[in-house]
Order: sequence, then structure tokens, then C-alpha cells
Amino acid sequence: QVQLVESGGGLVQAGGSLRLSCAASGRTFSSYSMAWFRQAPGKEREFVSAIRWSGGTYYSDSVKGRFTISRDNAKNTVYLQMNSLKPDDTAVYYCARNRYVGSSRPSVLLASKDDYDYWGQGTQVTVSS
Repeated sequence: QVQLVESGGGLVQAGGSLRLSCAASGRTFSSYSMAWFRQAPGKEREFVSAIRWSGGTYYSDSVKGRFTISRDNAKNTVYLQMNSLKPDDTAVYYCARNRYVGSSRPSVLLASKDDYDYWGQGTQVTVSS
């Protein structure tokens, strides 16, 4: 059983920064693509960013240029550095593991919730104006 534990959320003013972390259990972390999604109150869970096992990265248009995803396979951890935060970034942020090992999945599928089988409990990010 894989466990994903997010941390690093909090309250920040607009224009500020936060770094989220997601620690994963298991010995095969490096073989899977990982992603961050977020869900604001009353809205659907939406894709934020993904990183392939090989290191390729993808971002939603709404965060491109402001957020950076990275991974440290030695620590079984994936990060999301969030800069220039806006009130619209307020949401619960979830870490997820892709259901396919290795994964040459097309990027459009990496942005789909259905492509992930393990999820963390979420960490709240609140950006005040």
C-alpha cells in the first residue's frame, strides 16, 4: 500500500510563496510519474502540474511560469514551489501517483484525475488579497 503525505500549506498574502512537499512510502517511487491537483470550494478537482519518472514536467496554463514541480527520488518526495501566489490559487492541494509504472503516457492523460490511483489527504493553501 502506498501512502502519500502532503505538507507545507498555509496562509500567505498575495504575491507570496509557499513550497509544498509530498512524501511517498514504498520503494518504487522513482518509477512513477507524480502530480499535484487542487480543489477549491464548490469546484472540481483540477490539474496543477505533473512530473514524469524521467523528469519531464507539465503545468496548467493558470500556474505556468509561477509554479515549479520537482522530485527527489532519494527522499521519495515531490515538491511544488509556488511563487507569485494569487487569491485564485486558494484550494486544497493534493499529491497523486500515476497508476502506470514508467509511463510514456501522453501529457493530456497525465492531466486527468483518472490516471492516478493513490492520493494524499491534501494540504490547505489560502492566499489573502
